[in-house]
Amino acid sequence: MRQETPVAVVGGGVVGAAVLYWLARRGVGALLLEAEDGLALQASGTNSGILHTGFDSTPGELETQLLLRSAELRPAVLEELGIPVLRCGAILEPRDAAEVEAVGALAGTAARNGVDISLSEDGALEVPGEAVTDPVAYTHALAAAAVAAGASVLTGCPVTRMESAGDGITVETAGGDVIRCAAAVNAAGLHADGLAALAGDAGIAIYPRKGEFFVFEAPARPPEQILLPVPTKRTKGVLVFPTLDGRVIAGPTAHDQEDKEDWTVRSDAREEVLAKAEALWPPLHGLEPVFGYAGLRPAGRDGRNYAIRPSQACPGLVHVAAIRSTGLSASLGIAEYVCSILEGLGAPLEPDRPLPAGASPAADVPWWQRTARHRLGVAG
Repeated sequence: MRQETPVAVVGGGVVGAAVLYWLARRGVGALLLEAEDGLALQASGTNSGILHTGFDSTPGELETQLLLRSAELRPAVLEELGIPVLRCGAILEPRDAAEVEAVGALAGTAARNGVDISLSEDGALEVPGEAVTDPVAYTHALAAAAVAAGASVLTGCPVTRMESAGDGITVETAGGDVIRCAAAVNAAGLHADGLAALAGDAGIAIYPRKGEFFVFEAPARPPEQILLPVPTKRTKGVLVFPTLDGRVIAGPTAHDQEDKEDWTVRSDAREEVLAKAEALWPPLHGLEPVFGYAGLRPAGRDGRNYAIRPSQACPGLVHVAAIRSTGLSASLGIAEYVCSILEGLGAPLEPDRPLPAGASPAADVPWWQRTARHRLGVAG
């Protein structure tokens, strides 16, 4: 099949869906190409589902700017698209003097970022804007609104060739589709480095950082807030948080690996998570998880995350790569930012306008099972 589109978006995770959605808000009926048979079947469907405010993000960095902008954009989009959300807030409770000092520093970071927090006399930090969503429903809602406004989505279409062709870009898929577009967006997640290489760019390198989670039936009722540990330089640590369906999730781990296809939960993961989770929320003691899942975050090597920039080798292509664990929270800000880059490259974008909700597919299983079972080839 041969077709033309103003913009081709490669990648059907939450970032690709958000870019498709924001292009539709700017009057561009783009085409999204996803290698899997559905949307949000990789990193976007195996994360925590927490919508972060950016209170603890390093001031001034691009990631922080986009997290903060997303927090501004998100309330209206959630309401317009009917995306489910649990506005529960989060709390960090220090356990010793060193952690009191660390939490005080986080409060200072939040103040510099302009995020609303409260710090109690005992050193506990509350962040009322933190929330929990269904990341699969979130992704589908963005894509559905874009499709209702004139965009298109093709799944089961891995891209095998991308190259500059005259005043545009030619994209080919494994199924023989040939797409001619004026511009393209590389939002291929774990495989954004491979797509960049297809286009002639060798400067993007992504490795999978595995985060493992365990799901529990709440013994009475789930915690009322997201329970956050005091983070380290390497990781935010193990969290305990409620889900939209009344369960409790603990995790994640942070295991660096090379295999982008290994979605298994390691035998050591349970020990790494449960003791820390019980310290945050004692009612977990003695409970057996009802489910465990692993997500692979597309992290940039050597800390080179949020590689959002025009291609140096393929005019009209914009890379949106190494969008690590904050991708869900930052997705709307990322999408708006990508549209500004495309506009700077000459794409004819109209003024921004809200979009009504589209028709999203009904969920047959909880989001925390859907993608994990797909990745492991488990039926049901």
